[in-house]
Amino acid sequence: MNLSNYYWYFKSALTPRFCDEVIKQGLQQKEATALTGAQGRVRNFNKKPLTKDERRDLKYKRHSDLTWMDGVWIYKEIHPYIKEANKKAGWNFQWDHSENCQFTKYKLNQHYDWHSDSWDKPYDDPGTSQHGKIRKLSVTCQLSDGSEYQGGELEFDTRNYDPHMRDESRHVVRAKEILPKGSIIVFPSFLWHRVKPVTKGTRYSLVLWNLGNPFK
Repeated sequence: MNLSNYYWYFKSALTPRFCDEVIKQGLQQKEATALTGAQGRVRNFNKKPLTKDERRDLKYKRHSDLTWMDGVWIYKEIHPYIKEANKKAGWNFQWDHSENCQFTKYKLNQHYDWHSDSWDKPYDDPGTSQHGKIRKLSVTCQLSDGSEYQGGELEFDTRNYDPHMRDESRHVVRAKEILPKGSIIVFPSFLWHRVKPVTKGTRYSLVLWNLGNPFK
């Protein structure tokens, strides 16, 4: 799929009060294990604990603290931006469902290496609203201000395959536009991206995945 826009952003769209309330509630929730891709998908269904080797590999790929949040007040605030980005970026993806929000805290040296939010097959979860659907639009909301931490940059690889497979240097785009607190960035879920290690301070963010029918 050829894209004319790899992402769409809204600078300082969310109020500081909204961001601080999300941080407050996020920090009050019970922390969950930060899984990756299909690993998280499978684990969430069968509830099996991670093995020692899986935990070691996971820390190399992804190291962050997270909790899950679900609230109409969050979706009500952010959904209009998703709809606007989907239209103005020219994607016009069909979507009709949002997964629970992920509140993420990146502390010193924590990171999330190259990954894609989507999978080859749709959710196989009969009886739920996400059954038969795939992730189409991903959203990251900047809850911290860029002045409150160093490192932790959100970067995209503009090719549609694993950046580990080839030289990445000429294809990496850094989303500098979302450093101000309250900024929102929307992008196709199949786009490869990463969060580089935080070198100072703490980076707080809120992530949403929006689902729809598989592409034809």
